[in-house]
Amino acid sequence: MAKKVLIVDDEKDIVELITYTLSKEGFVTDSASDGEKALTKIKKSSYDLLILDLMLPGLHGMELCRILKNDPNTSSLPIIMLTAKGEEIDKVLGLEMGADDYITKPFSPRELIARVKAVLRRTAEKPAEGKVIRIGELEINKDTYSASRKGLPLSLSATEFKLLLYFAERKGKVFSREQLLDAVWSEEAFVEPRTVDVHIRRLRTQIEENPANPRYIKTMRGVGYFFDAK
Repeated sequence: MAKKVLIVDDEKDIVELITYTLSKEGFVTDSASDGEKALTKIKKSSYDLLILDLMLPGLHGMELCRILKNDPNTSSLPIIMLTAKGEEIDKVLGLEMGADDYITKPFSPRELIARVKAVLRRTAEKPAEGKVIRIGELEINKDTYSASRKGLPLSLSATEFKLLLYFAERKGKVFSREQLLDAVWSEEAFVEPRTVDVHIRRLRTQIEENPANPRYIKTMRGVGYFFDAK
């Protein structure tokens, strides 16, 4: 079945270029000219990928990305951000908000297709649906809220377990402190972002052979943390 892509950009020429390029490759496309219209479409229809302009009238592209990534119903929707600025801060902010990749305008059709296919390949593996997740030396049981390493039980707090499970179900994806706070500490108010660092340090002492040189939970400097399952 052809993949369905929603293009969100207020520049008609850009939308037409992306539509034409993707259609030639067999993708089904839809479009919206602003963030509000895009959000309405996403709630009504199912898409495999969102190509989202950063600078939109009304609801800003970055804010739309944040809304989608904080909603369990849309958090797994892959997002490629479009930015005309090309500044490093925009790219980092987009990735912190949960975008899977970015393209700087102007771009070539070849680059667009390459990035779209790469993102779809990376996000094709859905979170594990089984009761037990096994990664390397780790075993995580979602039913019993327990985990072990090399067959030995780990002494994890409820929050540490939730954090480990969240990472393990989304292997390879980078999350900012704010995203982890929203996902793991969502019901708690006034939690400092540095709380994430403290819990990750504690978690590493339990699951890593060498916490100072972690094998599983790694840091992407200036962006956040990710779970490396290689």
